[in-house]
Amino acid sequence: MATIKDIATKAGVSIATVSRVLNHDETLNAQEETKQKIFEIAEELEYEVRTQKKRRKKLKVGVFYSYSPEEELQDPYYLCIRLAIEKKLEKEGHIKQIVKLDDKPEVLSGIDGVICTGTFTKKMIESIEKWECPVVFIDADPNPKKFDSIVVDYSQAVEEIVSYLVECGHTKIGMIGCRGVNQNGDESLDTRMQCFQDSLMKRGLYHPEYTKFGDYYAKYGYRLLKELYNERNMPTALFVANDSMAAGSYRAAYELGLKIPDDISIIGFNDIPTAKYMVPPLTTVRLYMEFMGEYAVKLLEERIVQGREICVKVSIPTKLYVRDSVKTVK
Repeated sequence: MATIKDIATKAGVSIATVSRVLNHDETLNAQEETKQKIFEIAEELEYEVRTQKKRRKKLKVGVFYSYSPEEELQDPYYLCIRLAIEKKLEKEGHIKQIVKLDDKPEVLSGIDGVICTGTFTKKMIESIEKWECPVVFIDADPNPKKFDSIVVDYSQAVEEIVSYLVECGHTKIGMIGCRGVNQNGDESLDTRMQCFQDSLMKRGLYHPEYTKFGDYYAKYGYRLLKELYNERNMPTALFVANDSMAAGSYRAAYELGLKIPDDISIIGFNDIPTAKYMVPPLTTVRLYMEFMGEYAVKLLEERIVQGREICVKVSIPTKLYVRDSVKTVK
């Protein structure tokens, strides 16, 4: 196996220069020709850069989930993210510790950083800020100047959904989404629902009578589709905020004697593992949940091990998976 000394000898430079070039030391004052020569010799000798020991430091990582295990089971989205985080932490040899907002300082003192998933109120964010350690948020961006975050490009995803439905000939397009009240009494509207409403409005297709809101659980998809039917406000196509709610809407349609997609077309969101096994298979938007969980660990490692000071916001694209739950209207 080639060594740095071998490369230095062949390049006619010092061992220190080779080491700094291969480790991309930007403070090194060396000509570009010299750097290029070192890289070429390293490749020729099949030299492998050894990972620095400090990058293999075992970290103690806190994980904070704002939802309960029961809520997680009703909406597999966060389940997939949590499992990805825990799998990556185990692979990297890091120590995982569940943290809570009311943990005492001595409990948090040995933690190197925290990964947070779920939804967060202003009061919760204020508590998290007091932890005074690097924090990465998944699917939330409460303060881009203080925290790293990984978010979904909902605007792009929703625009793709609306474009697809319009291309299929639908003009009576409805939505079942989420609008809740947080602990401060403030009403919050799901970002994807706001984007969907805006997208319909710019096309002149928004009809409030086709819109229903509940929580992210199957029972609300079931209940709200029946409300639309009973109010005689049935659209020809329906965008549902997540696949769990879409499953509930499927059940309601079945009980009402409606055929999917002949009587009602449905698009979901998240692409949970069971989506492709629904009858008919659900057209839905794929979120890269596993990647989000894994990349959150990587961002936290950068902040802790490499000392990155600038906060990073990573926007993850989505992909529309067209299956059999949307009908083309002639």
